[in-house]
Amino acid sequence: MIAFDAVRVIRDGHVILDDISVRLGERRIGIIGANGSGKSTFVRLINGIEQPDGGWVQVDELDAGRDRKALRRRVGFVFQNPDNQIVYPLVTEDLAFGLQNLRLPKAEIQSRIEHFARCHGIHHLLERMTYKLSGGEKQLVALLGVLIMEPAYVVLDEPTTLLDLKNKKTMMDAILALPQPVIVVSHDLDFLASFERVLQFEGGRIVADGHPNQVIPRYIEQSLC
Repeated sequence: MIAFDAVRVIRDGHVILDDISVRLGERRIGIIGANGSGKSTFVRLINGIEQPDGGWVQVDELDAGRDRKALRRRVGFVFQNPDNQIVYPLVTEDLAFGLQNLRLPKAEIQSRIEHFARCHGIHHLLERMTYKLSGGEKQLVALLGVLIMEPAYVVLDEPTTLLDLKNKKTMMDAILALPQPVIVVSHDLDFLASFERVLQFEGGRIVADGHPNQVIPRYIEQSLC
């Protein structure tokens, strides 16, 4: 369970999020809203990238303010631009980075890389240079870099925005197949239609919260006005 209680975020004198109280327990949750509505700040609070100026955020028994290191182990975060996430020039080195920080034996690190790469269809990329990958390949490597750490939750901020149709479908299929609870910020409303719950943000507040077939049509109607 992920819980927000009276959360408020202020940046440079502007209110980004205002009095957010919500409980998130479904396996597939979508976050929608116009640019600047507070979506990205909301999800960044879940793994401690951002901190609230008021209220609190809790993930299971972890407090987002006090337990940031443990929180980032619990919640994997995939950025919109994979270049913000990929560190090393070789794919296999980049995937090993987080595991090395856990001080796992080399044999276990290599075994986990091989297993996850085969499961997600990118084993052929392991010896490739990351800067030579396509946008879709980079995004899959960034996703795998999170999954290989075996987080309890996965949060993705606009994971398909920079992708062409083929790579977008590949990314969507990979997300839908994940065993973990997933929270996705996206403008791709068709993708979110199969989710269990959608939250709509507007002006730093949650203005709609419910099943996609209720929230999404309302959002589309508002956007066309």
